Amino acid sequence: MLIHPWDAPTDDAEWQEWLAAHDFGQLAVNGSPGAPPWVQPLHFAYDPARREAVTHLARPNPLWSALEDRPAVLLSVVDDYTFIPGPWQADEGQPPEHGVPTSFYAAVQLVCTAHVVDDPEAKAELLQRQTTHFQPAGGSAPIVAGAAPYGRQLSGIRGLRLEVHDVRAKFKYGGKRAETVQHRISERLAERGGPGDAAARRHQQRRLAAGGGSASSTSGRR
Repeated sequence: MLIHPWDAPTDDAEWQEWLAAHDFGQLAVNGSPGAPPWVQPLHFAYDPARREAVTHLARPNPLWSALEDRPAVLLSVVDDYTFIPGPWQADEGQPPEHGVPTSFYAAVQLVCTAHVVDDPEAKAELLQRQTTHFQPAGGSAPIVAGAAPYGRQLSGIRGLRLEVHDVRAKFKYGGKRAETVQHRISERLAERGGPGDAAARRHQQRRLAAGGGSASSTSGRR
């Protein structure tokens, strides 16, 4: 993923706060040499203190052999995206029809080593972490190996610990454009009010206020 200085996070907190609210992504796993990679949509729970994400998949999933052969994986999360018409992007003094259309989006990619979890107790603990993340109010029985109601179902899944080594983050919201153009785009997003427009506008205005998009911003590689 190409990350220009004006699209990079202003600091680590920006991508960490965004990722805390986005816990569904796609896990990319290298296949056999010459074969296309596997891409698995999934929910996950990211733990910044441990620098890992945890998830699980059904035992029959075809990813397992690829994961065991090549455990270097990428967890990709993309959201808050929208399309920006060309006329909105035209520079001051430029004919509107000469503006270049583009996409706005936020993206975080976690570069990881995958560790398969098969031990029943460790698997139950991993699943409990996920359940607590998604159901902080509770409501489900504890997940305990060998105990009802979930103990017998543990054999049908395998857990995954994704050890994070690097983070690539990008907030592409017109940061290279002049502020007057960015404000024009923001107004058009508010007027259109389509899917994703409100979230994109919030990001754009937040980054404008924070000075995001300047050449001094961080690279987004952690």
